[in-house]
Amino acid sequence: MLFFMTLAIANGLCIGGSRSINGKLAQHDGALAASFWNHLGGFLFLSLLLASGAAAFRLPLDAPWSAWCGGVIGAAFVALNGFALPRLGTMKTALLVIAGQMLAGALIDRIAGDGGQSAPVQLAGIALIILGLYVSKPQAVALRPSRAGPA
Repeated sequence: MLFFMTLAIANGLCIGGSRSINGKLAQHDGALAASFWNHLGGFLFLSLLLASGAAAFRLPLDAPWSAWCGGVIGAAFVALNGFALPRLGTMKTALLVIAGQMLAGALIDRIAGDGGQSAPVQLAGIALIILGLYVSKPQAVALRPSRAGPA
């Protein structure tokens, strides 16, 4: 279990780094172009792995049609991130994406009937992430005019 938890943390680090890199690319070429180059790079990397024999390849023709939507969703994710990250910053974008992932996970668990925890507990977790975003933002210092008149 610890191994898979470590993999999940490593995945989070990869996602955070990838978001930042693609956000910078989106500032130069636009979000859709950044998404294209991201996926082309991923395609070339996976092609090298498959060509080297490091991974097995089989066309999953028996998969349901909905299983093929992952690539479209992934491309949308990268493009949406390219729009948001330069405007919100890396930390805000990451926290909001995590909140969205938790919300999606809670909804999918509900629909699939796999929800191990109650909905209020899951919603509280999402609320805590959003609260963390609020608490982490820089607070503006309010400058009040002096009540004393000019000296």
